[in-house]
Amino acid sequence: MNKKLQIAILSRGPSLYSTRSLYLAGVSRGHRMMVVDHMRCNLVVESGKSSVLYYGNRFADVSAIIPRIGASVTAHGSAVIRQFELMGKYTTLTSSALLLARNKFSCLQVLAANGVGVPKTLLPTSNTMAYHSLDHLKGPPYIIKMARGTHGMGVLKATNKADAVHLLDSLHELKGMVVLQEYIRESSGRDVRIIVVGDEVVATMERKSEGDDFRSNLHLGGSSRVIQISQEEEKTAIRAVKLMGLEVAGVDILQSNRGPLVLEVNASPGLEGIEKTTGIDISSKIIELVEKKLLPGESKG
Repeated sequence: MNKKLQIAILSRGPSLYSTRSLYLAGVSRGHRMMVVDHMRCNLVVESGKSSVLYYGNRFADVSAIIPRIGASVTAHGSAVIRQFELMGKYTTLTSSALLLARNKFSCLQVLAANGVGVPKTLLPTSNTMAYHSLDHLKGPPYIIKMARGTHGMGVLKATNKADAVHLLDSLHELKGMVVLQEYIRESSGRDVRIIVVGDEVVATMERKSEGDDFRSNLHLGGSSRVIQISQEEEKTAIRAVKLMGLEVAGVDILQSNRGPLVLEVNASPGLEGIEKTTGIDISSKIIELVEKKLLPGESKG
């Protein structure tokens, strides 16, 4: 490869596994890599131009950005991405796609409207409506989620209606958006994480919970193994990512009796668990995606 790129990884933690993996993958392919804390980016808009100040200095020119935006700073992170978009920079994650995917209900709305299988999900407008909405789900048990949770946090299971009402009352005090979801009994404690880069599935693994926990997230102590997915699951994952407007994503699928059901599309998927489980260098595939966009014909170098 003759031409080298200057790529900024938007991340709050340069020592985080995913950030470090992407950094090293870019360096190994000869690119100039930098890690930029998006919460330190001040945004300047003027008539006819936009700019980014980083620690008070005008941000140096970059070829592309790879955003790694945490859920707790989605609003500012999306604003930073949008600023780079307005400056004409390529980004592996657009601001609009981030905002859409981060809202679990909005994500499922779009997927369901386009024929992608999803668990039956309800968005009640009040605690009273939430109580009556439980009758529209196959249960108990019931799944209750904070619409903007991550890593399995804010995802609860109620084994009966009384417990569900108690949980709803508790979550209502947090003033967050709550969704109710059907419990897929045949996949309890298991899901499939599929990583899509561009229009290709590059890695897959099954995650399984430990003990009585129904959540399979590795952050919560779950285990993982390499799994071969079906053609239908592969097509479902790629279609879900495209509908979200994403180019890099992790798709969580439940294997149900009625086919694959998309649980979530993660716009900034963690790479540690799946890279270590599968042995696949996903980070290099993301760097190759940037090369294909900016250096057509040279990305195999």
